[in-house]
Amino acid sequence: MLYIMRRTQLYLEDDLWQALHTRAAIEKTTVSNLVRTAARDRYLGDKEKRRTAMMAIVGLWSGHTDLPDTESYVRNLRDDDRMERFGIE
Repeated sequence: MLYIMRRTQLYLEDDLWQALHTRAAIEKTTVSNLVRTAARDRYLGDKEKRRTAMMAIVGLWSGHTDLPDTESYVRNLRDDDRMERFGIE
């Protein structure tokens, strides 16, 4: 996958800076790569895990007969008296 990279600058506390440099040396990678990976994992998450979670809820309520008809429910929510309250007909 091709990523468009943008340059940024971070200010890190000394202990974090040292930890990142030590880890980068151990893993034979760069501090930049460690930061990108950590940010991607933290803020984007694992796409496959998200997809699996979303697929697990598909049809979750389909067998319930105690729920109102979806179309009627939504139409009821949309049927309001805003126009009348504002004196618009």
